[in-house]
Amino acid sequence: MSGNTNLEQLLSGMQPMLHEEDYVFCTVPSWDVVDLQKITGFFKEAEGFTIIVEKKWADSLQLSYTYIAAWISLTVHSSLDAVGLTAAFSSALASEGISCNVVAAFYHDHIFVNRNDANRAMNTLLGLAAKYR
Repeated sequence: MSGNTNLEQLLSGMQPMLHEEDYVFCTVPSWDVVDLQKITGFFKEAEGFTIIVEKKWADSLQLSYTYIAAWISLTVHSSLDAVGLTAAFSSALASEGISCNVVAAFYHDHIFVNRNDANRAMNTLLGLAAKYR
């Protein structure tokens, strides 16, 4: 099933969903120290593996982190070929002084914002969607 590429439809239907847990970005030198079932996201970089995990799990393993995030999923099925969706929501968040870290997955876009900005981010995203309905 391919995703939607129509920007107005994507924005009007993005229905952001805030996950309950706190999330952190950590770096690990290898997979030996992590349970792959616990990882929300990962990326291999030259310096090591970046993982996104629940804060409570990172704490239990004594992994270091500097950023505590809230995870917001846009529940609309966006295509990886869609143009402008990331720009639209990141601009809306930036206009409110909210930084975002975006992960585009096969079905949905996922936004990580500072935990302290979660409610403002949700309101901003809901307001953006309402402009296109």
